[in-house]
Amino acid sequence: MIRLSATKKLSGTEGPFELSVDLSFPPESLVTLYGKSGSGKTTLLRILAGLEKPESGYIEVHGKVWFDSTAKVNLPPQKRKVGLVFQDYALFPTMTIRENLQFAQEKKEPQKINVLLELTGLDELRERYPSSLSGGQQQRVALARAIIREPEILLLDEPLSALDQHTRNMLQDEILKFHKRFGLTTILVSHDKQEVFKLSDTVAVIDRGKISRHGTPLEVFLNRNTSNKFSFVSTILSIRKVDCIFLAVMGAGNEIVEVVLSKSDIETLKVGDEVLVASKAFNPIVIKL
Repeated sequence: MIRLSATKKLSGTEGPFELSVDLSFPPESLVTLYGKSGSGKTTLLRILAGLEKPESGYIEVHGKVWFDSTAKVNLPPQKRKVGLVFQDYALFPTMTIRENLQFAQEKKEPQKINVLLELTGLDELRERYPSSLSGGQQQRVALARAIIREPEILLLDEPLSALDQHTRNMLQDEILKFHKRFGLTTILVSHDKQEVFKLSDTVAVIDRGKISRHGTPLEVFLNRNTSNKFSFVSTILSIRKVDCIFLAVMGAGNEIVEVVLSKSDIETLKVGDEVLVASKAFNPIVIKL
């Protein structure tokens, strides 16, 4: 079992707030931290990795205590078996792909590097430098470099947000494949609800340092009062009045749809809100998330 409990004072765009989180989850699960920018998600990853120290808390991974403010235990980052993948790849530009993986490997085993290069489809690129690769290829290298460390926890901080949708979809499949293939315990930070639904076992919604909702993607994002004949999560792009009704334009995958809003919807919804569009008694309803 992995347990993460931490408190730390932070400062956001709306002023100071306290990060106060208590999470536990089983090994080999994929947990997503979801929420607005500046809510404390990346700080939680950094606390787990030992890059930031919480003011109080407790971190235990597979029975080993990494941090305990009461007992004054604080393992340094190099003693925590963590793999990190960031949005900006953070590859060494003067090292080839093979050398990047070799540098990250604690116990030098060339054969394991060869196997991982083949599994990730990077075998033919092994002697190339990061600058000669596409964004998707560089992110695949960053993922492989994190996995070669044989981490007890893999931390992914919005690793795909800078990529186009097609490449993102491909790498989402890669992440899920490697998560299962290597029996990883993975914590992902994401703003993409489709990504969350596709990858996550559980989701923790972080709102100004606190967990506001926690459960499976269905439990967190879908309202059980709907008939579930259809439902999708979207963002309101515009609201306009036509005669005596109001119409909201929103995205559905790569499509744009228009939904009629009720009088009560107009009082609570605005452009930019994330909503669940679903059916109830065969009529569409719009629920703010």
